[in-house]
Amino acid sequence: MALRNIVTEGDPILRKTCREVTEVNERMRILIDDMIETMREANGVGLAAPQVGVMRRIFVAEPDIESGKVYCFVNPEIVSLEGSQESEEGCLSVPGYYGKVERPEKITIKGLDREGNPQEYTFEGFEAVVMCHEFDHLEGILYIDKAEDVYRAGEEQ
Repeated sequence: MALRNIVTEGDPILRKTCREVTEVNERMRILIDDMIETMREANGVGLAAPQVGVMRRIFVAEPDIESGKVYCFVNPEIVSLEGSQESEEGCLSVPGYYGKVERPEKITIKGLDREGNPQEYTFEGFEAVVMCHEFDHLEGILYIDKAEDVYRAGEEQ
């Protein structure tokens, strides 16, 4: 595994729609493993492929670090969205800033796992926020595009 460089706001790759993965092969699994290592090293809870300069529909997420459960979605699709919640979000690609974003309270998402097997999960609360945030990256959307308030870390709100 290897650490990858995280692309930051201003790089046009973050504003493009990612392409589907046609085959979950060894190259894709290496990318996924590198993304997990990079996410953890950067103290993030999620990381999408375009954030490491790869225009493929892949993201990884570890919303509950205590559990050690890492979710990997290849070619994810949102099946359903329910409710509404306001979340305070940051992003490894927009370092030093946070913002308040309106997100669904509950989300069901399906896609392929690291081995290429179909999977479907339903997430609520913070986990739903993380999955929506990472999914948006695959569409070329950053949380700052949706945020009501964007502020520097440490500023009064």
